[in-house]
Amino acid sequence: MADEKRGWKQFQRVTFDSRKISRRMKKAEGATTRHARKFILGRLDSIRSVRRHIIDWLVLVGIMIFAVGAQFIWFQQSYQTTAAASGGTYAEASLGPIDTLNPLYASSSAEIAASKLLFSSLFSYDNSGHLHGDLAESMQVDASGTNYTVKLRPNVYWHDRELLTARDVAFTVNLIKNPQTRSSLRVNWNDVTVSVVDDTTLQFHLPAVYAAFANALTFSVLPEHILSSVDPGAIRENTFSRSPVGSGPFSFLLLQTVNTSRQQKIVHMTAFDKYYAGAPKLNRFEVHSYATQDDIVHALRTGEVNAASDVTGTDASQIDTRNYTIASQPDDSGVYALLNTTSTILKDKSVRQALQLATDATALRKRLSGNTEPLDLPFINGQLTGTDVPHASSADSTKAATLLDAAGWKLLGGVRQKEGQKLALSVVTTKNPQYEKALETLSGQWRKLGIVVTTNVVDTADPSINFVQNILQARNYDVLLYELFIGADPDVYAYWNSSQATANGYNFSNYSNKVADDALASARARLEPELRNAKYKAFAKQWLDDVPAIALYQPTVEYVYNKHVRSIDASATLVSPYDRYQNILDWTVNQKQVYKTP
Repeated sequence: MADEKRGWKQFQRVTFDSRKISRRMKKAEGATTRHARKFILGRLDSIRSVRRHIIDWLVLVGIMIFAVGAQFIWFQQSYQTTAAASGGTYAEASLGPIDTLNPLYASSSAEIAASKLLFSSLFSYDNSGHLHGDLAESMQVDASGTNYTVKLRPNVYWHDRELLTARDVAFTVNLIKNPQTRSSLRVNWNDVTVSVVDDTTLQFHLPAVYAAFANALTFSVLPEHILSSVDPGAIRENTFSRSPVGSGPFSFLLLQTVNTSRQQKIVHMTAFDKYYAGAPKLNRFEVHSYATQDDIVHALRTGEVNAASDVTGTDASQIDTRNYTIASQPDDSGVYALLNTTSTILKDKSVRQALQLATDATALRKRLSGNTEPLDLPFINGQLTGTDVPHASSADSTKAATLLDAAGWKLLGGVRQKEGQKLALSVVTTKNPQYEKALETLSGQWRKLGIVVTTNVVDTADPSINFVQNILQARNYDVLLYELFIGADPDVYAYWNSSQATANGYNFSNYSNKVADDALASARARLEPELRNAKYKAFAKQWLDDVPAIALYQPTVEYVYNKHVRSIDASATLVSPYDRYQNILDWTVNQKQVYKTP
């Protein structure tokens, strides 16, 4: 304890000498200053002398870094490229409405587009415009030409994972044939019988040879296991029409109503992973329906959709070509001025011939938006072959006036009259920018001859107007400016044979000529291409002489799509606008960087 006290006292006696500390600090400061002068300030002159070399080295290093970066970028551009990637949603705009998703009743562009994606058919058209097997793996025709045996692909599934069989195909055909079903396809199947051989084989029996029968096998196949218990008369109203089960590349998810008054609906679909040809690259597909072309153009501007159909005739200036590509392809249809041969004035062939001479189809096509192909026959260009294919006479208003004069229609006060009656024609077409412009041009050409022309543009989307019943079936017109779908085969029997000049037939001109009837009936009953070609030439010559219609142009399908997506094959031949989906499995919206193949 004494030692501890003594230690504590010694500690208490320790004192700090401020003068010593001050001297030591000054000594340290002096040493620091000398070192700074010697090692830093003293060497500044040396740094200044080598700074040029330092700058040169820094510049060299910078150049090397830039060169390495440029080489890396060049490497990427040379050995990498942007490629389509799987996934994403493709949104396409079409004209509506969408009232049903049952393909037996699909009529609007949006309804047909959705049905093509949701359902499969026995055959479809490839990018060359020829038939190829869809569900069908093969087809054979017997020596009589009236029995067709179709073999189906194995392991084709419905979207609910049930196996698709030949019984589903037979069920669909019999459903179409049943008058209670009320399908517009029934007229093509009345006399055809179908029988099931086994799960993947079926036979069709025709009452007579029909050369174009294979083209009728493009109908959508419906599931027997879902619809067999539904009364045929109730199929249209069944929930299947709002929530269908198909076998196509996409399966149904949802039908969304966006705006009822503007007919805006969206069909949401997802890629079907068990599709027989492989799953699409897209994850989802949406069909957006709109009431007008203006609505579609607005949807493109706002980015609601990736692409749009039904823009034919739209002014190209309305499409932002910096972001969108416009693909224009002719389809197998023709736009005609169909002359009602039973009307009071047009039953005179001389008047019909005068109208044909007064029609300058070349000038008319120049006034239309987009590209249109010339047409002067009841067939698509190229369907008749040989050097002796007949053609319509060139426009000649002087000859047209002479014909009318000879027929007694004299020009009095600027209007042609005969026995106190004015040469007046009522011309009807449907609401469509291109049809309306064609109607305006055609009417102007005819009025120059002194013909009184009244026009009527019918809005088929107006529920208060039944266009089919009040206009088409009643033949309530002198002239109908209308589009006829001809297809890949030149069988135009339905449009020009006198047996089809009925309320439910498609002979909208009420055309009747025995020579024409015989040629059409004979051509469809022969399988030899050369004989069919000769028969159709004979029909075309008679048709041109009788003038039951005036061919105006072959329309084109204009499809708009975003430049960043991959969709339709711009070089493909389209039989109908909906054949754009022939390469649907390769459509994409996503992109990625990939290395190029050496």
